[in-house]
Formats: sequence, structure tokens, C-alpha cells
Amino acid sequence: MTITQPDLSVFETLESEVRGYCRGWPTIFDRAQGSHMYDEDGHTYLDFFAGAGSLNYGHNNPVLKRALLDYLERDGVTHGLDMSTVAKRAFLETFQNVVLRPRDLPYKVMFPGPTGTNAVEAALKLARKVKGRESIVSFTNAFHGMSLGSLAVTGNAFKRAGAGIPLVHGTPMPFDDYLGGQTPDFIWFERLLEDAGSGLNQPAAVIVETVQGEGGINVARAEWLRALADLCRRHDMLLIVDDIQMGCGRTGAFFSFEEAGIVPDIVTVSKSISGYGLPMSLTLFKPELDIWEPGEHNGTFRGNNPAFVTATAALETYWTDDQMEKQTISRGEQVEATLKAIAKEHPDAVVEYRGRGLVWGLEMRDKPTASKIAARAFELGLLIETSGPESEVVKLLPALTISPDELDEGLRILARAVRDTV
Repeated sequence: MTITQPDLSVFETLESEVRGYCRGWPTIFDRAQGSHMYDEDGHTYLDFFAGAGSLNYGHNNPVLKRALLDYLERDGVTHGLDMSTVAKRAFLETFQNVVLRPRDLPYKVMFPGPTGTNAVEAALKLARKVKGRESIVSFTNAFHGMSLGSLAVTGNAFKRAGAGIPLVHGTPMPFDDYLGGQTPDFIWFERLLEDAGSGLNQPAAVIVETVQGEGGINVARAEWLRALADLCRRHDMLLIVDDIQMGCGRTGAFFSFEEAGIVPDIVTVSKSISGYGLPMSLTLFKPELDIWEPGEHNGTFRGNNPAFVTATAALETYWTDDQMEKQTISRGEQVEATLKAIAKEHPDAVVEYRGRGLVWGLEMRDKPTASKIAARAFELGLLIETSGPESEVVKLLPALTISPDELDEGLRILARAVRDTV
């Protein structure tokens, strides 16, 4: 692909240096549909990024767009704080009937604010309020958001350093296979809990991702998650599952923890819950934990009614049967086969590949190589990002609605990018 140099001057002179993704994709995007994005010069890019997991159903999904346009054209409420609206009622009823009841999940629904970190902050605050304790346990290489409470339970040193103040009341423990199978699961964690001299304050809760996305596509085994849930139950700690990036079908089932057969006390959901890339997040929790006082946690933009509309349409379109789950698992097998072939072709360059559903990572032995592969993929018309503590993992996050042919095209580009780079 021949790419003319775009005029990025206004972004470089006026916008803050904090911008990140645009540095890896130096063009000016104009349109997007399905699994493709188009820049203002007409170049086409296959999207294996999907808004960092916010676009599980692709860009400008036509069914969701129609529902949104109809709502806006009739002057439906856009901004509603936490007022009762027709759009919110429709979402709550659909979420209960399509998602919660079929899975026998008893959760109450809280709208904490527009982004994932809002959902995490609310979860941490509620856990501390319920248990009357301050300490939260998280895991190595975790990522839970960029606000201060979320950063305190995030592992990445670079992101933590941006806080500018000490991040307290969070204690990291080894994630699944962090120690390479050298010790039994949770032996260190449980010993600290049982030893009055360990210095570990009794935690209010444990927060965990079933698949660590930003941390390097680290996949927790179902048996590890079950053991964690049992540990929390025995030691009077709440279990919080952060399903912000891995929920809404990313790993196959609607919730990523379903495979393990556990029922977390609290679940955070965001990114693709609106289905359309509109800001929306949920904090779900068991009814007995709902001890909030009215207005004790609020936010101006927690009632994003257009997001309720597209979220309802997404649930009705994709989650009234098991076809989306089956399709995601099938597409995941397609990805796995290609990554296996790439790893076999480049045994000296690739450490391993790993993933679930439609989230996959390719870990490179020479850590900077992953970013070089992503840059070469961009030149070839594919949008992919990297993850891991040193950006050593090429991360694949295509839309769940991607066609087999589109997926195959993107995987061919990836294979070529690896071949051109290593």
C-alpha cells in the first residue's frame, strides 16, 4: 500500500503529547464500516483492534445504527443522569431477560459512569463499604483503568508512574502461571492470609481479569479461577471479575467467567456493552451487596440513553441464542491455526501464542519486534496493537462479526508482517 504523508500538524501542535494509538497509525481516519476503516485519502485498513474491544459488532453496525437514528430522529432523551427513561427501561428489561436470567445470575445493575475505570472505581468503593476494609488484592500484569483507584490495582509500572502520588491499599499476587508452575496455585496468597505476622491487611476483595488483555493476553485456567473463587469464599473476601474488555462475548460466552462456572460477587462491564462504541459501563453485584445510599455514587454522564438504545439492539440481535458464541469460538480456532503456523515458521522469534475466543497474542522473543510487526502490518493495511509489560505481544482483537474471509485476509497480512520483520 502506498501511503501519502498526511498533514498531522494540528494534532502535533495542539493536542497533548499524551496521545498514544495515533502514533502507531500515522494517518487521518474518516469513515468506518464493519471490520474496515478508511482514511481521508481513501486507503482501506482491516481492523484487528476494534476500538480496544469496544466494537465487538464492528464499526457502524447497520442494525444498531438504525435503532440509534430512529431514537434520535424522534427526539428521544439523550442526557438523563440517573432519571428513569424509556431507553433505560428497555435496556434493563432486555439485559435481565437475555443475559441475566438465562444464566441464573442474580445481579443488581448500577450505571457508575461512562467508562470502564468508572465501573472499577465503583466496584472497589462498594467492596470496601460492604466489608469495612481498605485492602484490595489484584494480580501481576493486571490492568483495571487509569484513574487513581484503578491504577492502584494495575500492575504496569509505566501507567502507575503517571499517578504522581503513592498508590495505596492494593496488594499484587501472582497471576495464573506467573511463576511458571514452580509452586502450587495460591500457596503464597493463602499463607499470607493465614499468618498474623504477614503484614497483609485482611482484604475486602480480590479483583481479577480472566484474560489479561493489556497485560499480554495471559489466560487464566478455569480451574485456577475456581480455586480463586473458593479462596475468596473461605477467607471472607469479595470476588470482583473485571470483564470490561473480555466480556460481551469476546472469549465466546457473554461473560468470560462462564466457562469456569463461577459467579463473582461483583462484575465490571464496559467497552462493547453499548455495542456501538458509545460510552457506557455497568457495575453488577449480588443483591445483598446493594447497600448504597441514594446519590452516594453518581456521575453526570452515567445515563447515556443513546448507548442504552444500541445496547438493547445488540442484545436482541446477537444474544437471544447461542450462535454468536459458537461463531466466536469457530473464528478463534481459525486464528489459532494461523498463529500456530507462524510460530512453527519462526521458532527462534516467537515465544508462544495464546488466547481464547477472539482475543489472541503472539509473544516475541525480542521484545521490540512486536511493535515493528504492528508497524509493518499498518503499512500493509492491517490495524493491530501490542500489549504486555514491555509491549512484547502482538495483540489480535478483531470484531466478533468479522467474516471468515476478512479474518483470513488479516491473518495473511499478519503472517507477512512477521515474515518481513523477524
